[in-house]
Amino acid sequence: MATLFRGYRNFYKRSSKHVELTLVSCRSMASKTPVGFIGLGNMGTPMARNLLRHGYPVIATDVFPESFKELQDSGAQILDCPAEVADKADRIITMLPSSPNVIEVYTGPNGILKKVKKGTLLIDSSTIDPAVSREMAAAAEKMGAVFMDAPVSGGVGAASLAKLTFMVGGVEEEFNAAQELFTSMGANVVYCGQVGSGQAAKICNNMLLAIGMIGTAETMNLGIRLGLDPKLLAKILNTSSGRCWSSDKYNPVPGVMEGVPSANNYQGGFGTKLMAKDLGFAQDTATSAQTPIPLGSLAHQIYRAMCAHGYSNKDFSSVFQFLREEGVQ
Repeated sequence: MATLFRGYRNFYKRSSKHVELTLVSCRSMASKTPVGFIGLGNMGTPMARNLLRHGYPVIATDVFPESFKELQDSGAQILDCPAEVADKADRIITMLPSSPNVIEVYTGPNGILKKVKKGTLLIDSSTIDPAVSREMAAAAEKMGAVFMDAPVSGGVGAASLAKLTFMVGGVEEEFNAAQELFTSMGANVVYCGQVGSGQAAKICNNMLLAIGMIGTAETMNLGIRLGLDPKLLAKILNTSSGRCWSSDKYNPVPGVMEGVPSANNYQGGFGTKLMAKDLGFAQDTATSAQTPIPLGSLAHQIYRAMCAHGYSNKDFSSVFQFLREEGVQ
């Protein structure tokens, strides 16, 4: 009888363990329901690809058909418009260039909110005006959906390697529920507070990034004019108190680093016009908050001038080239 009991007990333990593993497996499979992705540009495509790599079926769309092919070849389903994506997915990520694009994709005639299902989680990773994020959140709430702003930092390289930093604003419980999605695309996920706070954090980060890049470009330009070898100067800066991300990880001088836009005629990366846009947000929000940003304002003027001189589509580190050309004149 004792032997029989021990056999039953061992069988029960094995069965319980099997049931537990089955439940975990079911929860895992349930979490891999389709994810909608709208906006397949330099950032959106690698982000969506990382979702595919983590086992999420991706349903995507973009206004430019040429953006589809790479992701479609990776296994994504491509639909015609945001409304169709909303009809098929209850978790949707958007990565778009500007506030007007976000408004159109969410509230336009073929927008997400035309067919969004109740309970859908909407995550916007665009960098836009915080006020627009709050508007979209209010519009989504009327349709029974939940909107979060989750802009990113790290650039195309970090997007490709799933090492982005997400700055998230929204309901904290929804943030916790969305962690699995964020960690499939990024290495750092920070909850910033209510809707709009993620955008506020991103605007502050990008203002500092622009100021730092201009400072690095000015410094490298001066050193080169004084006869210093650019690689030597970069090495000195990066082992001294002047070290910063722009000098160490994203140097703007051609030939100093490999794998950065300055090594590729400033192609790819983060466009000058996008930096000018973000600095415009910083200027507007600083005015509203009655906060002085003298260096941020000057950076905004410089990047706007670059756009007027044909640098719009070059990476923002091309400010080095712009300053060198200005110095020659």
